[in-house]
Order: sequence, then structure tokens, then C-alpha cells
Amino acid sequence: MALLTQDQARDILKKVMSYSKAEECEANLNGSVGGNLRYARNTVTTSGVQNDTTLVVQSSYGKKTGTTTINEFDDTSLEKAVRRSEELAKLAPENPEYMNMLEQQTYSTAKAYFESTANITPEYRAQAAASSIKPCRAKNLTAAGFLQNGVSFQAMINTKGLFAYHPQTDVNFSVTVRSNDGTGSGYVTRDYNDAAKLDAAAASQIALEKAEGSRNPVAIEPGKYTVILEPAASIDLLQTMFFSMDARQADEGRSFLAKPGGGTKLGEKIVDERITIYSDPTHAEVPNATWSGDGRARERTVWIEKGVVKNLYYSRFWAHKKGVKAIPFPANGVMEGGVATVADMVRDTKKGVLVSRTWYIRMVDPQTLLLTGLTRDGLFYVENGKVKHAIKNFRFNESPVIMLNNLEALGKPERINGNLIPPMLIRDFTFTSLSEAV
Repeated sequence: MALLTQDQARDILKKVMSYSKAEECEANLNGSVGGNLRYARNTVTTSGVQNDTTLVVQSSYGKKTGTTTINEFDDTSLEKAVRRSEELAKLAPENPEYMNMLEQQTYSTAKAYFESTANITPEYRAQAAASSIKPCRAKNLTAAGFLQNGVSFQAMINTKGLFAYHPQTDVNFSVTVRSNDGTGSGYVTRDYNDAAKLDAAAASQIALEKAEGSRNPVAIEPGKYTVILEPAASIDLLQTMFFSMDARQADEGRSFLAKPGGGTKLGEKIVDERITIYSDPTHAEVPNATWSGDGRARERTVWIEKGVVKNLYYSRFWAHKKGVKAIPFPANGVMEGGVATVADMVRDTKKGVLVSRTWYIRMVDPQTLLLTGLTRDGLFYVENGKVKHAIKNFRFNESPVIMLNNLEALGKPERINGNLIPPMLIRDFTFTSLSEAV
């Protein structure tokens, strides 16, 4: 099934509602059409197109719910899905945290659909791969990458009269370039709603240069270092923090925002005053759905302002229990920064380490948000404002909360993984041991 327009999605969903005999019924219709191309060892390995549309029907009697999922949309199948969800609801135990469905909400509009992305062809994907492979072959390097593009929609309706619809396009490109002697590696990732912003050749050149520059790394001692974190090095640490700002976890003492002895750190300063983080589904650089999965409207929400925790997100149940506004889970994260580039930060660093990327990050302690992980794909020693040489990778133990208290400087935010994150200059970043990973 092709991408459904708002009217087409509404027609199907209204038909589903017409079959319902439950006290409450909700239906979610989601569809996507996309293509992908993967290459490795300077050769395309797979290419394909995926097309999928799914309907989820949830029926409720009191606090008992049943759910059915189908991908057939003839009248008989739609009615059968509704009947089955009702049967399951009657058999289900009560959910003590069930909340009645919402009435119609008012949603803002996000421009997240672009024809440039919707019109991507197999030839476009092939050319993107060629723009990586050809220069790598010429430099005796090896490229492995992935490009995925898609156009999607999500729509929901319920028996209270709520209806929501959101179309979106996305293109994601990443490439790892390795030196053929096995000692150097570079990586780059790009993601956009608007494919006109993607320059696969320019992105690949960054990975190529990192691979060449990171060959024959030198081991230095683990310890605390001043670091320049590119967005690909900090994004996973920061996302862990962004998406751990759940009010219930804090109220129940299970998160870094819980205070010893009870209460939360809402309203308290937890990081450097230069840190402001917000979410905004209508942001022109990182647009996303303006409503959450349960139908709540997403608005621009400040989570940390000048280092102070301003908001936490709530499930509807927990917000009702606490008597506060039910702020939904954010769709993106925007961290304000400055105007400096990574090159500017290197020039301003007397001694330090330039970190291109981190990976394999795992939680050590959720109550301090202590994380462990590894550097990879280009780690460099900086001295007197210049990159001196490549160094061997490290394992690190670090909390993004501590990291943001050791802030020296913020750069110009860049889009990564649907968020806007600035490069950062951080002091006393803790490297605990050497890693032989490249």
C-alpha cells in the first residue's frame, strides 16, 4: 500500500470506529515506503525497497483492554480486527493504571515532509555509494556504508473524537572508512528530513581523512584528560540523559534526578549554567510528530535552562496521580551552543584529546547516570592548538551530568540522530583503560 494521505487515512480509521461496540476504541494506522543500499569492502552488497502499512486496534471495557494488529484493509478484515480486540479485552485483567482516552486535541504543524526525499531513486542511492567508494579506492582505503530513505505517515483516531495525522520523510547516511593496513578508521553519519541537505561525497571525505589521519596510533596512559567531543562522540551519552528525565523514575528514587531521602531535583541546578536543552517538534532543523503515541500534543518544552531542571516528562497516569500537567516524552533534543567549530576548539586547546566517536555504551549506575563505553574511528592527541598524532582507543567511565559540569566551551550545534548537539570542550574526562579496537 502506498503512503496514505490524511483523507485516505481518516476514511479507513473512521470505518474502524464504525465497527466498534466497546466502551472505548482507539486505532493507529502507520505506513512507510523506503529504500536502502548497503556497501562493504568498496562494493555494493545489498539494495532493496520496503513497503509496509499496519493497523493497530485497541478496544477497552472499563480498565480492561485488548489489542489486535493487522495489515489487511478490506472491510471484512477491519471488522474482524475490531471484534478480536473486543474479545481479548473481555478476557484481559484490569490495568490499574488505565487512563480514559483523550478527546480531540489541538496540534501544531511541523514541516517534516520533503519531496526531495520522497523522490529518492535507486540511482540516487547508487551515486551516494559511488561518492564514497571511488575516492576510497583511489586512496587505497576501504569503505563500508549504509543509506536509507523513507516516507512515512502515522495517524490515530478514537471514539472520543480525537484524530491526528503526521507525514514525514527521512534520509540517513553513514560510512566507515578503514585503512588497508588495519590501523586507521574514520566514521561519519548524516540524517535529514530534506535530502537536498545531504552531501554524501563531502561526508565521505571527512571519514576518509579521519581514516588516513588515525593510522599507526600511539598508546598514552589512561587518566583524566581535557577532551574535544564531536557530536558523534557525545550524542549517546546526552541522549541517555535526555531520555532519562522521567518524573516517575525520579519520584520513586530510581534516577539521577531523585534526591536522597525523597523528592526530585526539579528546579535545582544540576549542570553548568551554559547548558540549555529543550525539545521542539516544529524546529526547522529537526522536525518531528507534534503528538505522542497516546494523542497528547507535543509542544516546545524546556527541560534544562541555564543548568536548572525545568521540566520532567510524565505518563498520563503519573501526572494524574501527582496532580500536574502530563508532559509527553520528547520527540527530539536541542542543546544550545555557540559559534565555534571543532577546529576552533582544537586551536584553543593546550593539551587534550579529540574524540571522533564513542560506542558500545552501557549503564553502570542509573542513580548517577554513570556510563561506560569505548572510543573508536579516530582518536587524536592535541598539543598547543594542533592535532599532533593519532592515539590508541580508550574505555571510559563518565556521567553526562558530571561531564556537563566540567564544561569549558560549546560549539555550533549540528544535527545528529534527529537531535541538535554542539561539539564540546570538557575537562577531566575519565579514560580508564586502553582498547585495541580501531
